[in-house]
Parts: sequence; structure tokens; C-alpha cells
Amino acid sequence: MPYYIYKITPGETATAKSLELVKEYEKYQAAKKDVRTMRAEQAADSKHQYRIIFAENQAEAEERLLEHREETIVKEWEK
Repeated sequence: MPYYIYKITPGETATAKSLELVKEYEKYQAAKKDVRTMRAEQAADSKHQYRIIFAENQAEAEERLLEHREETIVKEWEK
């Protein structure tokens, strides 16, 4: 299964994100190296982020990136 790098731009609401496929990789090390470079070259005031996702295909990758995930509940002793 391939690794995908996406540029994610936040929308007006938490669920309204804009996804842009940057590149597809067969090896994790290559994807990790490139995404770190992209993040380092990103402007400090930039609102978008880069994410790596592992999925069967591009449609599954986008579905996973857009799904709503519950906030993690942090216990007192975990702070």
C-alpha cells in the first residue's frame, strides 16, 4: 500500500477542510524525508499543514483525513 502526502488547508469549520494531494510514495522513508522538508520550508504564518497517510488508494486516504475524530480525554495524572 502506498503512502500519500496531503496539503491540508483548514476551512471555515472543522469539517470543511481542503485536501490537495502532493505526492504518492511506495516507501515510508522517502515520504517522511519529503514531508519534513515541506514543513521546514513552510512559512511561519501559513495556515495549512502537511500530513502523511497510509491507505489502499487515494479515495481511502482522503476519507480517512476527512473523518471526524473525537478529542482525546486527558486525565488529571496525564497532564
